[in-house]
Amino acid sequence: MSQILSKIQVNIPFTMLYESYLPQFLENGLNPEIGFDAAALDRFSLKDFEGVARQIRKRGLSTTLHAPYLDLSPGSLDSAIRSLTKRRFQQILDVVPIFQPKTVVFHTGYDHQRYWGLKEMWIEKSLELWIWLSENIRKEASLLMLENVYEQSPQEFLDIYERLRDQHVGFCLDTGHMAAFSSKDLSTWLQFLGEHIQQLHLHDNLGNQDDHMALGEGEIDFELLFKYLKGRKSDPPLVTIEPHREEDVWPSLEYLERLWPW
Repeated sequence: MSQILSKIQVNIPFTMLYESYLPQFLENGLNPEIGFDAAALDRFSLKDFEGVARQIRKRGLSTTLHAPYLDLSPGSLDSAIRSLTKRRFQQILDVVPIFQPKTVVFHTGYDHQRYWGLKEMWIEKSLELWIWLSENIRKEASLLMLENVYEQSPQEFLDIYERLRDQHVGFCLDTGHMAAFSSKDLSTWLQFLGEHIQQLHLHDNLGNQDDHMALGEGEIDFELLFKYLKGRKSDPPLVTIEPHREEDVWPSLEYLERLWPW
């Protein structure tokens, strides 16, 4: 188990890490992917962030970050909404030098049910933010990752991602989002985007909602995923598990250890 622990991240909201779980992460050698919501960004100071980051580094653990996403719209046609979104993203940029993460993950924010008739305009507006973010994150020796959420197909994601090909932006495949929200199966996502995968968010579900179950408890074909990734020419991706219940962490790690191909 210790071998697999050194290779993956475990998601945890900053507030939970700060108030309760930091000792467990440090004691068990869990590399955190720290999630920031608006409440945490407004409540905690840079000094609070520095204190947590210092303890993580002292333990020799690696970090990735997850940016806020609720109520944000990077491609909104409303300039006030884009301005608020950029302000929240700037708050994340402020903590990047503190945590020195390998990657910073952002949701694309595109939702076909709301924006399908305005898709091209939405994408063009969002590109301004993604390019700005990528440039600033790279200055801190980190990488911007864009994660699929409500995209119905890999083509919807590609419509954004391909326009950032020269910006050193990576693709974070979220298996749970793909299964719950996409009309296309995992094989199709791998066919179109598999070579671009630089990070994984792993959690399971039954295909009808975003349950964040332990790995192996749902219907996602993780064996297919890892078989594909082992066979491609690219380097192995970063891997983050995203169970939403404490009791699902270790079963997910044990399941992942049995499948780990590298």
